[in-house]
Amino acid sequence: MSSSMGSARRGKPKMRPPRKLGPETSIKDTWTKLSAAIREIQNHNASKLSFEEHYRYAHTMVLFKHGDQLYNGTKELVAEHLDQLAQEIIVPTFPRSSGTHGAGRLGGGAEAVERAMEGDRFLKAVKQVWEDHTGSMRKLQAVLKYMDKVYTAAAEVPMIYEAGMSLFLNRIIRSTKYPIHTHLIATLLSQVQLERDGETITRSTVRECVDILLRLGVDERAQREGGRNVYLADFEPEFLRRSAEFYAAEAVEMLETGDAPNYLRNVERRLAEESGRSSHYLSSLTDPPLQQLLVEHLLTPHLNSILYMPGTGLVTMVDHDRIPDLRRMYTLFLRVPMEVGKDALRIALRSDIEERGKAINEAAEQMPLAGPSGDQPGMDVDGEADPKGKGKAKATTPSSAANALSSALRWVQDVLNLKDKFDTMLEQAFSGDKTVQTSINEAFQSFINLNPRAPEYLSLYIDEHLKKGTKAKSDDEIELALEKTIILFRFLTDKDKFERYYKIHLARRLLYGRSASDDAERGMVAKLKVEMGFQFTQKLEGMFTDMRISAESGNAFRNYLGRHGSIPVELSVNVLTASYWPQTIVASSPCTFGPLLAEATGAYQKFYDSRHSGRRLTWQGALGSADVRVRFKARSHDLNVSTHALIVLLLFEEVEDEQTLSYLDIKSATNLPDGDLQRTLQSLACGKFRVLTKIPKGRDVNPTDKFAFNDGFTSPLARIKIMQVASKVESNKEREDTQEQVDEERRHMVEACIVRVMKNRKQMSHNDLISEVAHQLSTRFMPSVNLIKKRIEGLIDREYLERTGDIGVYRYLA
Repeated sequence: MSSSMGSARRGKPKMRPPRKLGPETSIKDTWTKLSAAIREIQNHNASKLSFEEHYRYAHTMVLFKHGDQLYNGTKELVAEHLDQLAQEIIVPTFPRSSGTHGAGRLGGGAEAVERAMEGDRFLKAVKQVWEDHTGSMRKLQAVLKYMDKVYTAAAEVPMIYEAGMSLFLNRIIRSTKYPIHTHLIATLLSQVQLERDGETITRSTVRECVDILLRLGVDERAQREGGRNVYLADFEPEFLRRSAEFYAAEAVEMLETGDAPNYLRNVERRLAEESGRSSHYLSSLTDPPLQQLLVEHLLTPHLNSILYMPGTGLVTMVDHDRIPDLRRMYTLFLRVPMEVGKDALRIALRSDIEERGKAINEAAEQMPLAGPSGDQPGMDVDGEADPKGKGKAKATTPSSAANALSSALRWVQDVLNLKDKFDTMLEQAFSGDKTVQTSINEAFQSFINLNPRAPEYLSLYIDEHLKKGTKAKSDDEIELALEKTIILFRFLTDKDKFERYYKIHLARRLLYGRSASDDAERGMVAKLKVEMGFQFTQKLEGMFTDMRISAESGNAFRNYLGRHGSIPVELSVNVLTASYWPQTIVASSPCTFGPLLAEATGAYQKFYDSRHSGRRLTWQGALGSADVRVRFKARSHDLNVSTHALIVLLLFEEVEDEQTLSYLDIKSATNLPDGDLQRTLQSLACGKFRVLTKIPKGRDVNPTDKFAFNDGFTSPLARIKIMQVASKVESNKEREDTQEQVDEERRHMVEACIVRVMKNRKQMSHNDLISEVAHQLSTRFMPSVNLIKKRIEGLIDREYLERTGDIGVYRYLA
């Protein structure tokens, strides 16, 4: 069309008024000229035409009420031209059998390349026709602008450009004459599938054809109002259906390989690919349903198959610390709606941790007992006196006791290592997810409390880090170990049982001077105080106070001796408040000290009475130790022995060479209980360093035995430690005794809690009372319902409570 279209010569009006039709001019001639121009425009010959002239023709037809002829005639010409384009340009490029393939793979190699090229040619043909058509329609829109302004509005029909789009839809995309629609949808799907199979396609061509579908409304109203388009109506549903079929089949195929990490990598790759596909050449509207579709077919039905896949699933990933694989699993499982994926992961994690914990518990159950009969104290390589051993002593090799302690410590270390492992995974793989953390903690709490000896083992582990004589540790290492044990402490339900063991172990460290650091000891108590409160640590702090006051009293006692005369031995005394210390430690054990020691203890008794009135000292020989120099035939040795052993050795000071003392003689002179005396004699006559000779020889001490001083004893060591001790890991009998004592304490605690609650509430129902008591005591232990019921009955019998007229309601009696 000439350049005069759409412009005017300078100085002249832009548009002349229409000339009136004369007899020589008819509407028929006008339409003939205009229709010829329309054909020229469609044939790309617009440059030869005058825009002004043909605009005036269209204006004239509308002005003289022939707008319908102009409108419908133009549509017919456009339709005719579209049919011609379809036949000449599109139909010859139809791909071979493009509609016969389903959702499966299309094969590779030369066939795939050829299919991609065929599809590209066809799509380019559709694109060419679209560009031809839209270019023509823009020019026609300009020529017929007056018609659009006046006629279409009055006739309530789409403007000519919109009508042209509808014609393209009906004559090309949804043509009834040619199967263009079938080939177009199939070819688009085929191109997508080829790319999914790893082939290369021309994305720009697909993008341009998709844009055509996006711009075409499904009908004239949608075209006019921007409603539902052909892409959403015709392509997307079939695309999603084919995608669902493809990925459902791929999931089955990939799962059969039995490689969970590879499966997850494929899912991750597919999600990224489909997202990129939607972004680059499909519609962004397709991305959400497509991503959901992938999750529904690749993840949701196969969560457990992925998690529990033999040899490659969650357990194997955890075994080999495959953080990237675990992170990928977590991230992908989060996509499953309603937290179904995360819940499945949490359940699998908890199950895995519990299985690992069960294995740790089973390994600990196989550890050797502290004594050969399972209920007797033995020899502990740490050399700490056993303050509560009873009964006949039987020899236990140091190695078995050491193995028992080692197994206990190994249990704690294994649990800590497992906790560290999952803490690392929680942060690095699971993004610190609180719900995942809760499941991990629940699993640890479950298997830790399945081990009835967990409180004892944890206390032993702390003892190992706080005492002297172990492998040198820095303050930072000790602090880190204690921080970790607090984490395990939180998992314990029987915290009262841990408190009992911790008091015993702390008492031993303090009394035998075995604490590596006073600051570390107090720091650990402070940590327990933060966790449990003042009541839990009150007695522990009292033990520290006793030791501090005892040290101050020791200095005062030395000053006292300077004023009142010396004693034959150097004496150091720890004065313990009985209510602070474990009863097994401070339980009275009768003993006759002998003249030498009696003189020293008598002097301290006078000193103590001069400072305190109304207090009574009970001497505990079982808790003390002594350093004594003993002359043998070969040389003298400095012996470190228990106080009981010193008492026995002093008996032989007045005995002639080779003269013996019978077991009954020694018992009569020392007044020691059989259990203490037997262990003492066993340590002196049957252990590694035999400073006494037992007649007859043997490892067991019997009332008929006799003992003599072993003047021929030799050792390369100048200083020797000889102490009767027991394994720090409890034997079965000791555990039974401990459990009985714990149960007794719990009965008192439950009754005290019931009274405290009822005193405050005055009247409560049975269920509310049980619930409140269980809640208040849960920080120390989990009382059973039966225990609470029995204690309620006991309080009713003792008239602390009474039943009211209402069934199941109790009243407090002041």
